[in-house]
Amino acid sequence: MCGLTGFLRTAPLGPGSGEWLRRMSDCLVHRGPDAGGSWLDEAAGIALGHRRLAIIELSEAGAQPMHSASGRFVIAYNGEIYNHAELRQQLERAGVTPAWRGHSDTETLLWSIEHFGLERTLAAARGMFAFALWDRERRQLMLARDRLGEKPLYYGRQGEYWLFGSELKALRAHPAFNAGVDRVALAQLLARGFVGAPASIHEGIHKLPPGCTVTLDVRGAGAPVPYWSLREVAAAGLAQPFEGDDDAAIRRLDQVLGDAVLEQTIADVPVGAFLSGGIDSTSVVAQLQARSSRPVRTFTIGFAEAGFDESRHAAAVAAHLGTEHAELQVTARDALDIVPRMPELYDEPFGDNSAIPTHLVCAFARRQVTVSLSGDGGDELFGGYSRYHATARIWRGVDRVPAFARSLLSGACRAATRLGGERDSRLARLSRYLASRSGEECYAAQVRLWSLPVVRGADGRAAVAHSEPLSAEPSQTELAQGDLYARMMFADSLDYLPDDILAKVDRAAMAVSLETRVPMLDPRVVAFAWSLPAHLKVRDGDGKWLLKRVLDRYVPRALMERPKMGFGVPVGAWLRGPLRSWAEDLLADSRLRAEGYFDAARVRERWARHVSGQEDASDALWPVLMFQAWLTVPAQRAVA
Repeated sequence: MCGLTGFLRTAPLGPGSGEWLRRMSDCLVHRGPDAGGSWLDEAAGIALGHRRLAIIELSEAGAQPMHSASGRFVIAYNGEIYNHAELRQQLERAGVTPAWRGHSDTETLLWSIEHFGLERTLAAARGMFAFALWDRERRQLMLARDRLGEKPLYYGRQGEYWLFGSELKALRAHPAFNAGVDRVALAQLLARGFVGAPASIHEGIHKLPPGCTVTLDVRGAGAPVPYWSLREVAAAGLAQPFEGDDDAAIRRLDQVLGDAVLEQTIADVPVGAFLSGGIDSTSVVAQLQARSSRPVRTFTIGFAEAGFDESRHAAAVAAHLGTEHAELQVTARDALDIVPRMPELYDEPFGDNSAIPTHLVCAFARRQVTVSLSGDGGDELFGGYSRYHATARIWRGVDRVPAFARSLLSGACRAATRLGGERDSRLARLSRYLASRSGEECYAAQVRLWSLPVVRGADGRAAVAHSEPLSAEPSQTELAQGDLYARMMFADSLDYLPDDILAKVDRAAMAVSLETRVPMLDPRVVAFAWSLPAHLKVRDGDGKWLLKRVLDRYVPRALMERPKMGFGVPVGAWLRGPLRSWAEDLLADSRLRAEGYFDAARVRERWARHVSGQEDASDALWPVLMFQAWLTVPAQRAVA
């Protein structure tokens, strides 16, 4: 796990380029504290910087930027290719006899690209990664990102430079950076709590979408090109579903998930796993412990607030599985101390408040291990979110109402909302439910945080609304034969998973130089999950049915049968208590009006309702607060 950055100029590099590259790389030291490297070709206008967190091949043989054996390619790479030993065997079977310098997956990647090409290599590689590959022969820079977006990669044109890097702070360190706030992206942040690819919070700066490559040269950039498509995987699975019975499905998932977990333990450094005691993390830990000859190191944190504490459940699971369990009891003060640091940890405003405990558990795990496995991805693959069940129930009710009646009722609710503002947020949501033409649109209404437009454009008018998830009609997609649960899971896998869940874990972990791995997102697990008929995922209103039955093989059901808690902190109460002064300052009416990003009256109205206890608006207010706090960081403020 590492950090990469660099720039490509439309003319030869000038004086100071080496220092600019050093400053950009220094912004990523937390992602790679073990070593740093740089490479520049002044005549070609290219500069690559790298910060290394040594996981595989700890010697200098794994140093980057790394050159291919022929000298044609130079790479700055972030990630892990779990099956890189298999790729080496493929090279040997093809008659290639590399003179290996070491056993790093970076070297394997370069040899494979040189002999099989980039597309074939990416298709064969199982892992998480983002990289910048310079082709000295064609004078082209190729950027690539893993299938589901575990690793981040930003890029954009600023003047005569293409800038790129693992985090925005690296791009901002270049003197050519001068990108303002993208207000449409800001509207998305308020609607969903995150900014989704290909947008970023900055105008003209993009996230490379998962499963894509993009080619840059001095003439410009092509459009991102997918080398892997979740839509194709999902469509193939739905078209040719798994035909075995319940027992066959249980055996198959047990094997596929176990193989993925075992493969992701490769490392030359200590490996552990997060264990919250929930279905997903317990499934990963159970598979890992079953395949380990010694106790697995597991980590959890506990809270004094009973409604947010799962530590006793995690301890019970750890005792049953026999892991070497470590638990940290966190006070409200510990969590509150993280809040002012959030704009630095997440250098793009991030509205999911579970980032706070995520960072705390990552920092705790880093005391003992350098790599930790995570259970993320289970909800999106196996139908675990409660909002899926809620949406299905709401849509069944809405769909029974005649279209003309729904239209009348929706219009009446919308009119009342315009008069009442966010005081009538429930009416606004009801209006959107009634106006929905499909279950997907109903789901979009379910997940939206703000009922009315609240972001102002540069001209003072309301910004254009962001695009809703699954905006395409079902009949226009390959998922037409899938049920509503499948389409909701698909939507979340495209944006919520990479841009909220995986971004949260990546930034929280890399801030303390911890590598995280997500076995649920192994492409074999993903493909099998999408081949499962609906009744193997959701049965009698119970999500993750198959995953739970696999877990029954390892953990008594009595230890797991409890309501899903999630992984959060009592932000709602904190905003009325210890965080109130901080929030009041950021949401001051005069400040909101002077900065001009938000409809001050609507934000203040929602804030007043929250403070008075009329509603818990913390989920809606947190993205606003994170953006406001982000503006106070000098590096952000300079271009905001």
